[in-house]
Amino acid sequence: MRKTSTFVLGFLFVVTLAVIGLMANQLEKKELEVATNTENAGQEMEEKVAGIRHTPPSLDDVPEGPLGEAILRGYALTNDTSNVLRAEAATTADGEQLVNNLSCTSCHAGAGLDENSSSLVGVSAVYPMYIPRSGQIVTLEERINGCMVRSMDGQKFAMDDEDMDAMVAYMTYISEGIPVGADLPWRHQNSLDDLPTPSIADGEQLYQQSCIACHASDGSGTGSNTGPRLWGEGSFNDGAGLARMTKMAGYIQNNMPVGAEKTLSDQEASDLAAFILSQDRPEWANHDKDWPNGGRPTDIMTKDLRQQAQDGTIDWDEVLGKNKQ
Repeated sequence: MRKTSTFVLGFLFVVTLAVIGLMANQLEKKELEVATNTENAGQEMEEKVAGIRHTPPSLDDVPEGPLGEAILRGYALTNDTSNVLRAEAATTADGEQLVNNLSCTSCHAGAGLDENSSSLVGVSAVYPMYIPRSGQIVTLEERINGCMVRSMDGQKFAMDDEDMDAMVAYMTYISEGIPVGADLPWRHQNSLDDLPTPSIADGEQLYQQSCIACHASDGSGTGSNTGPRLWGEGSFNDGAGLARMTKMAGYIQNNMPVGAEKTLSDQEASDLAAFILSQDRPEWANHDKDWPNGGRPTDIMTKDLRQQAQDGTIDWDEVLGKNKQ
């Protein structure tokens, strides 16, 4: 009896070891399979991201029906924002409250289709995203409204506004084929973070020589898409990104003058930015609410800094953060 019990126990022990071995083998295969799939997925994403091309679909290929109509409406709003919205307003005064004299194309050339000028292609693939200025995760709709109240110095769209839907539809359409999380090489190009100390006088001289044909000697411009208004009523307010010295200088160097982009030196770009941003412009009422988590830039040309620039008391080293270096 003892021999039989011992045999049974031994047999069960061997079977148990075999089962454990089989389970371990299967687990190892599963882990290898998961690791391989994860690696392959990562490689596929890397290949997608590395292979990103600025090839937005043609507007001739928009789908028929309500979606296509929304996309084309979004294009019109992006390309000629102020004229479209003001023309449809109940009164002239209402139109002026809705939006200033600019359009999205004033900064994003060709309704955001120009790869070399703040392109909007792929923008729907990067939102929602964290914006330090807001201190929170921002949706594409919220980002559009941010531009409406800052760069366009106007009013927000209601979140259920058909025009908001149309702009999102347009930006989604031109972002077709770009994966979420892709690193778009044409984004975040307009910044000169190590600016030389500017000369407003030299900037004014260069402006009068090279910029007045499109932007007029008084900065009033020749049209939102031909020469946007650069200061005064109807231009962007001092809460817009371009109201920062580093952003304005970077934009000028990368995009101006048209046909001779990237020919201005850092010094010339800094001088022009200082001259333009020292002129009076609409004020942003909520500076105290921006950058709630810290990190507020020093180069935002607010009303106080504009006044200092005009009376010659401005400390450019402090504005440009050189005193911290």
